[in-house]
Amino acid sequence: MSQPSILIVEDETDLADLLAYHLEHEGYACRRVGDGERALAEAGRRPPDLVILDRMLPGLSGDEVARRLKRDDRTAATPIIMLTAKATDEDELVGFALGADDYVRKPFSVKLLLARVAAVLRRPEARENAREVLSAGTVVLDHGRHEVRVAGQAVALTATEFRILGALMAARGRVLTRAQLIDLVIGPGAPVTNRAMDVHIASLRKKLGSAGELVHTVRGVGYSFRLPEQEPGVPLDSA
Repeated sequence: MSQPSILIVEDETDLADLLAYHLEHEGYACRRVGDGERALAEAGRRPPDLVILDRMLPGLSGDEVARRLKRDDRTAATPIIMLTAKATDEDELVGFALGADDYVRKPFSVKLLLARVAAVLRRPEARENAREVLSAGTVVLDHGRHEVRVAGQAVALTATEFRILGALMAARGRVLTRAQLIDLVIGPGAPVTNRAMDVHIASLRKKLGSAGELVHTVRGVGYSFRLPEQEPGVPLDSA
């Protein structure tokens, strides 16, 4: 089995070298770049399994790098861990809104970062259901193609948004709590807040357009994906 590849985008050379040393010791294959333009070129040339991305880069910002990676079909499904000195909750929410799968604040423990990397890379795509293709109303989610279409039109989702939608559709109308979604999408015990999950849901709804209304908020509980003809909490018959 080939080594998982990680692209480290960090302009502090000493930190990039330290990260690469510890990640390679854990069996990962690392590449290092120090600015946003090179990061995009390297990711496009050979898409990695994971990007560790500093938000504060010279020239093209880490935020813009994340935005462009998620718009590129070659890297849209590539998970991103943001590594940054921006330490407020609002900064973290912005990172998640840009498509980050995790957010590590500087200064940080290398052991913590290694645990986050392992957690992101072991998230199974089809954890929520064994079915390859899920369909409800105008929405079709294809695990094999990692593709979502609404009324036949492709919709570009981040890897996390894709997993959230898959989990909700697989539940077939049942309500999933925020904690259940975090467990299914990110992994048990993941350091992700309910507020961050709400940000992902809001972004998902916006990208689904008119189909976003199928993602229902169950106040005080969580979320469900159901068609207008479904009673709350009552699944449709299997296709």
